[in-house]
Amino acid sequence: MRVPSLRWLRLLYAYPSSVTDELLEVVATEPAVCPYLDMPLQHISDRMLRAMRRERSGAAIRRLVARVRRAVPGIALRSSFIVGFPGESEDDVAALCDFLQEAEFERIGVFTYSNEEGTAAATLPDQVPERVKRARRARVMETQARVAARHAAAQVGTIVEALVESSRGRSLVGRTRTQAPKIDGTIMLDGDAAPGDLVRARVTEARVYDLHARLLGNSPGVIDRPPGRA
Repeated sequence: MRVPSLRWLRLLYAYPSSVTDELLEVVATEPAVCPYLDMPLQHISDRMLRAMRRERSGAAIRRLVARVRRAVPGIALRSSFIVGFPGESEDDVAALCDFLQEAEFERIGVFTYSNEEGTAAATLPDQVPERVKRARRARVMETQARVAARHAAAQVGTIVEALVESSRGRSLVGRTRTQAPKIDGTIMLDGDAAPGDLVRARVTEARVYDLHARLLGNSPGVIDRPPGRA
């Protein structure tokens, strides 16, 4: 059922098994559905995926990512990964870094494994020291930062739709259709608009995770406002 007033709908934390061809068709064809998909993949190493009891192999994950990219051109992909799981080796981390450069996710989150009492993983051998976990997370995030910087730079000069959320100094702070709240970057906007406005803006500057843009004109840049505001 369509809701005419709905402008943005974003899919978060979709398990890989739920990403069907039918779902991807909806993302590709429904204007209100943002071209964005968040899938927690956890790792790419077959050893680690088996240890974590994930149902997919590294090869299956690669096929899934390729299928999503084919079905929804221009989609922004987010995923989450875990480093420091018991038994993880430096080769496993290197494989993950190689995969991130290959898959070019627009956004990722990286977490260090934390023991929880009563879980099977807490009793596994070859626990990874905390300092090693932190170093591995930093290494993976450095790899992703290079990927994210390339994605951001490619948006300079493009026109985007953004939701204005607040103001900061002389600029407005917002999000684009491919920036989820609190977990992704933001877009700083120059122009005449107010929180709640949907605007069109041209990207003028890119940082690793954030963008800077200028509204298209003044009021012509505003394409929608909350009810009750002129």
